[in-house]
Amino acid sequence: MIEVVDFSKTNSVINLYMSELRDKNYQKNRLLFRHNIKRVGEMMAYELSKTLEYRPKTITTPLGTIDIQLPKEDLLIATVLRAGLPFHEGFINVFDHADNAFVSAYRMYTNREHTEVGVHTEYLAAPSAKGKTLVIVDPMLATGGSMAASIEALVKTGKPKKIHIACVIAVPEGLEVVKTVLPEDSTIWCAAIDPGMNEHKYIVPGFGDCGDLCYGEKL
Repeated sequence: MIEVVDFSKTNSVINLYMSELRDKNYQKNRLLFRHNIKRVGEMMAYELSKTLEYRPKTITTPLGTIDIQLPKEDLLIATVLRAGLPFHEGFINVFDHADNAFVSAYRMYTNREHTEVGVHTEYLAAPSAKGKTLVIVDPMLATGGSMAASIEALVKTGKPKKIHIACVIAVPEGLEVVKTVLPEDSTIWCAAIDPGMNEHKYIVPGFGDCGDLCYGEKL
């Protein structure tokens, strides 16, 4: 069964980062916004690290030796451009030996009213995922279309050992879409799960367009 971890169910310092991410006044500071996205990624990566498999390694110090349990899994950290970049940075700050992958997958409105969306994937830079623990990080899990497309593209490079999905904010609809393309032993990590989306498919209350808040508005 696919496990969904919701960090908002337990009080932690992530609450502080999330409050600043959501606050429309704090959002005026792009540096702070990106930094908080990165910090949520670091916290989430730390918690995810507790679920990995470990094996002992003998380390030689100046005064002797000691056995330390170290992760034995090969990790592949993937993100969706461009909004995922600071979140991805948080993860690789923790998993600094991991391989990396980048997917260009974005949603497009398919009607004049901007109430229906489609997903377009045009770029993938990734090593093989075969036998690796694949962690796909994307701040917003709204419709789930971009994440589902990214999962399918990355799995084509090789069958991973396990898949983790990480997001800052998700909604139930997006979670259900993503579950349809995930193996049963996968885990989805969320800093918060919001009630739903508005007619333009933005998460409510959410915090707005993550890519625009990080890097400025796009055409």
